[in-house]
Amino acid sequence: MARTVLITGCSSGFGKLAAKSFLAQQWNVIATMRAPERESELISGDNLILARLDVTDPSSIRAAVEAGSDRFGGIDVLVNNAGYGGHALFEEATDASIHAMFETNVFGPMNTMRAVMPGMRKQGGGTIINVSSMAGLIPVPGNSVYTASKHALNGLSEAMALECAPFGIKVRIVEPGAFPTTQFLANVDTRSAGNDAQLKAYETKLRAHFAAQVAQSAAQSGAAADPQDVADKIFECATQETPVHNPVGADAGMLVGMMAAASSRQDFLDQVAPMLTPQDL
Repeated sequence: MARTVLITGCSSGFGKLAAKSFLAQQWNVIATMRAPERESELISGDNLILARLDVTDPSSIRAAVEAGSDRFGGIDVLVNNAGYGGHALFEEATDASIHAMFETNVFGPMNTMRAVMPGMRKQGGGTIINVSSMAGLIPVPGNSVYTASKHALNGLSEAMALECAPFGIKVRIVEPGAFPTTQFLANVDTRSAGNDAQLKAYETKLRAHFAAQVAQSAAQSGAAADPQDVADKIFECATQETPVHNPVGADAGMLVGMMAAASSRQDFLDQVAPMLTPQDL
């Protein structure tokens, strides 16, 4: 009997690639997005449901979960992929942008997990895969609120992995490095308050420095970052025994290696500081 996965954020990027990967392996897929009527590549069929789901709207989550459970008999895997980034120095981040970031990146996955966990407990188990970011493990200056949201998601996932294990529910985190997906680049909040000249100049320098570091890492690895690698890791977490943390990408592997070799968290932060920030204004 085919297993069933519900994936959020399937309109593009990792979510769409993951949906295609599961379909290729004969899974039942509930591919969700905020505007399914605009979707042209994923077509509803015997083993695919396209459903409207906004992770900040619990009623849409309930409807998608019910539709999938009614059609396929239950949900074996939940992939929390929906989310977005945010470019702003903390001092200039607006209240609205901060709250919106946490609504989608933290409270959104909470909403979907709460919707599927009773069914998973009833059927004796399941797997929850939260697509986070390397920003959940390292600090990303200039993206401090986004970093905070991903650290929150990682902490929640680690605690839930322990909390849910007795019920047969696995919780895994997939942590992409720098992958320029259409979805992520389009869904970046750049709202900021004020127009301080010093902060604007520093932010411009910070972005250029970080972009140069990402380009250098890609050149050293000898291979372009392929978003399909993230979709493959999601599928691996759904079908194999994996650790809680699952970094993806050459830059992610380099940073994880640095963390493992560092004598302390502060030692690691001292090492990455020149990589992440220009050392002057």
